[in-house]
Amino acid sequence: QNRSLWFWLFLTPVILGLGIVVVIPFVYGFVFSFTNWNGLVATEFLGLQNYINLFQEDEFMNSIVFTVQFAVVTVILLNIFGLGLALIVTRNIKTNNLLRTVFFMPNLIGGLILGFIWQFIFVSVFGDIGSRFGIEGMQGWLSTTNTGFWGLVILTAWQMAGYIMIIYIAYLENIPKDLIEAAKIDGANGIQRFKNVTFPLVAPAFTVSMFLTLSMAFKIYDQNLSLTNGGPFNSTQMVAMEIVRTAFSDNQMAYAQSKAVIFFLIVAVIALTQVYYNKKREVEM
Repeated sequence: QNRSLWFWLFLTPVILGLGIVVVIPFVYGFVFSFTNWNGLVATEFLGLQNYINLFQEDEFMNSIVFTVQFAVVTVILLNIFGLGLALIVTRNIKTNNLLRTVFFMPNLIGGLILGFIWQFIFVSVFGDIGSRFGIEGMQGWLSTTNTGFWGLVILTAWQMAGYIMIIYIAYLENIPKDLIEAAKIDGANGIQRFKNVTFPLVAPAFTVSMFLTLSMAFKIYDQNLSLTNGGPFNSTQMVAMEIVRTAFSDNQMAYAQSKAVIFFLIVAVIALTQVYYNKKREVEM
């Protein structure tokens, strides 16, 4: 009885904080999305009109398409790089701890600062190299939708790969050494050991990493703001930035809230679906 009481006493502040900061604002926002709320008062109930309008808005739909494309590419690259770095730093080399620190350090830098750093690299450094060596492809980076897209992908992969690496390290270091040794004795080469022993045992890490990278890729805002600011002509504008601009630049709070609800549903469905299928695949392995 005392243990149960202490459990709820310790849990109560967390539940209160979650309710006040997340649950209650979400419920209020969902209700206001059906009105003409201007941030202070709602004077008219509009029903589904805000939701009908957003599906007819090209800019919002384009931002969803761009964000989905970014999320797909980023998730694949982050998990490849994260697992690759984890395999490197779990080998018996003297600089393991140094390499782990170096690979993880970009994750400690704020997104806005990273955006401005990479903006300087893409615009000034790439432009200077391109002009000196006559490489047109390196000039005018971030001035087109394609280069802006890959600029965001490079920035995000560089920042987050070390974080994903830590997750894979935790699972790689828990693989029983006896299994690896047994596979070696049976004549399995490095690729076969990775495919048949290592990868199935780190499948739970893949599930976690997929969930984290998916949610992060969809919610990215600060890097988008500082690197491209949505340009050129809002073609590299992600959903989070589009919602913020609708709310605070266009002063359409209820309309922005309806976009946020749709955005939440999209992210929730995609994230939960991948968790379900990855968990199922873990059992099959």
